[in-house]
Amino acid sequence: MRIYITTQGARIIREGSHLLVKKGNDIYHTLFVAKLNQVIICGRIEVTPAALQLLLREGVDTVFLTKDGRYLGRLASPEPKNVFLRKRQFDVLDNQKIVLDLCKSILYGKLTSQTMLLMRISRSRKAKDARLKAKEIRNIVKRLSTAENVAQLRGLEGRAGAIYFQGLQRGFLQSYGFCRRVRRPPTDPVNAVLSLLYTFLFNRIYSAIRQVNLDPYVGFLHTPDYGRFALVMDMMEEFRTIIVDTLTLSLFNLKVLQKEDFVIEQPEPEASMPISANGAPDVVTDKYGLMSESDENRTFDVPPQRMEDDQLENDEEDTRGKLPVKLTSEAFKKVIENFERKLTTEIHHPVEDRKMTYNEAMVTQVYLFRQVLEGSRKVYEPLILK
Repeated sequence: MRIYITTQGARIIREGSHLLVKKGNDIYHTLFVAKLNQVIICGRIEVTPAALQLLLREGVDTVFLTKDGRYLGRLASPEPKNVFLRKRQFDVLDNQKIVLDLCKSILYGKLTSQTMLLMRISRSRKAKDARLKAKEIRNIVKRLSTAENVAQLRGLEGRAGAIYFQGLQRGFLQSYGFCRRVRRPPTDPVNAVLSLLYTFLFNRIYSAIRQVNLDPYVGFLHTPDYGRFALVMDMMEEFRTIIVDTLTLSLFNLKVLQKEDFVIEQPEPEASMPISANGAPDVVTDKYGLMSESDENRTFDVPPQRMEDDQLENDEEDTRGKLPVKLTSEAFKKVIENFERKLTTEIHHPVEDRKMTYNEAMVTQVYLFRQVLEGSRKVYEPLILK
């Protein structure tokens, strides 16, 4: 069971073997820890030391997000004991042939799902340009097999990303100001929902990777770097279109979300920086902490889908001076509810040849990926939108 706690100003306290979510004297939720797999805490919510100890002892994946859904961090559970599996991940990282084959499989799944969704849009909306964009991406898919290194694959992925979002905008029945992927800050309702759902997806993939005992930092398509969950980013790629993009279209086209569910965040008035006699910033009287790095800059965020360099530059120019668009509290809850409903949807898994939910499919895909790393499976087969 996964629980989202969104009541601002609430406290999570321990009472025996379970937890209570309280605000003042009111009890909002009773959480039976033995039934919990994950707790997602959104915003200004206090967790008492006793509650933290219980969550750690029971191995409950506890994730902390900002009020608007940006990733902050999580409780660190004990590291997996299989040191040989972790060593194998690093060994594969130095094997360029295996790395190249894995990256080709990941991108084949991602780009093929993108073409499938664009073709759905073309049929349902009679949008000829969406079909043309799908054809362009198919031509890029054909070039994946001839790429000689991962850098070439990333370039192909970037070109496909720019084309894909141009076609995706045709899938919305109403205009919401969406014409391309804009991550920081999201300047329209569609991008605000995409950013939030990608964060939720990131958390779910991270959880799946830890269940399978892989190291989330050792990735292949995304370059390993200090503090980067590269494998999480790799495994997210095939699920972006399948789960997030399709759900976003449904939320708007079925009018679950409408324009009044979004607000433009106004900047707070800036306080004056204290200045000392010699003209330098005065650290002693800086009672507002203006010299410290803002929380916004310290917050981890899910990486954007790659696009061509000129597209990224244009995005920066287009969003300069624009204010971020965010969901209202009620809309935030609607997105959570529909995301969880989406993940309980059953599909037929072609490799396992049985029905399973998207939740189960994430863990299954990570396990198949592990089998390739260990050498018991030759080819990684990504999940593709049908």
